[in-house]
Amino acid sequence: MIAYFLRFLSCLNFRRIYNLLKLETSYFISRLTGNPKMAGLPWAISIEPTTSCNLSCPECPSGLKKFTRPAGTMGIGAFRQIIDQLSPHLLYLTLYFQGEPMLNHHFFSMVDYAKKQRIMVATSTNGHFLDTENARKIVESGLDRLIFSMDGMDQETYVKYRAGGNLEKVKQGIANVLNWKKKLGKVHPLVELQFLVLGTNEHQLPLVKDFAREMKVDKLSLKTAQLYDFGKDNPLHTSIPEYSRYRKTKDGAMIPKNSFPNRCHRMWHAPVITWDGKIVPCCFDKDADHILGGLPGNSFAVIWESREYQAFRNKIYSSRKEVNICRNCTEGL
Repeated sequence: MIAYFLRFLSCLNFRRIYNLLKLETSYFISRLTGNPKMAGLPWAISIEPTTSCNLSCPECPSGLKKFTRPAGTMGIGAFRQIIDQLSPHLLYLTLYFQGEPMLNHHFFSMVDYAKKQRIMVATSTNGHFLDTENARKIVESGLDRLIFSMDGMDQETYVKYRAGGNLEKVKQGIANVLNWKKKLGKVHPLVELQFLVLGTNEHQLPLVKDFAREMKVDKLSLKTAQLYDFGKDNPLHTSIPEYSRYRKTKDGAMIPKNSFPNRCHRMWHAPVITWDGKIVPCCFDKDADHILGGLPGNSFAVIWESREYQAFRNKIYSSRKEVNICRNCTEGL
């Protein structure tokens, strides 16, 4: 983790530091006053390489093919144009939104291009495409953070959520990346094992902790799950309160724990650019219900400071509970 922090520091320059200070100061003032004011440009952003996925997870619009927005894959030309606009102020790129990013055959070129601009790059994968060759390319690419989503410790449990997946292939992918890090003497990428705690796998928490220790991954994240259908009969509800985004009412109904305070840090630092260049406010807008502009071909700074974007921030600060993508969110506060 120290090496990861040092990598972040190496991406800093005067312009990026100045922008970061302006941005975070404007958020702090907005939170104090309840009046959203923006100064600076986002230091972190997500870009969606593709909506395609090889799995059919029950709470994922990508896997279930339930998007109402167009599906597709970003081209390398469009990606480079976007990065060229963002690179002066951008410190951190999440090369993932919906879909499996490694299904975009430009994935490694995207990582390489962003790294040449001294941007931290992270991605999240279901781990099915990391054979020994791709694992080597991942380590050599300069990728800073690699998140493996693995929500079960045996095949039967694993496929209850990661439908269509192969647990042994995921475990081998993790091993391949860790082996190449050792062979090449690299400390990056930081390998993070992510485990969604669900009603179907909560009994395996000790097993995943043991596995993380045995594999010597850099980080284990036990995550709460966002459920579209959070009715009381959903078997994915965990019985462990600390790992649930929901609570039970007196009549037995399940509702989000979030009390919907009128604020959100993500409006200052975490927009998402979809595969076709649409800018949406954050990663909870999976179906791009709130399109605030589009790239390439337009100025990101102009979109970021536009009336439309500011109107959305004002909505968050006046009545966040009325914004559909916020009703199932426990983050960004």
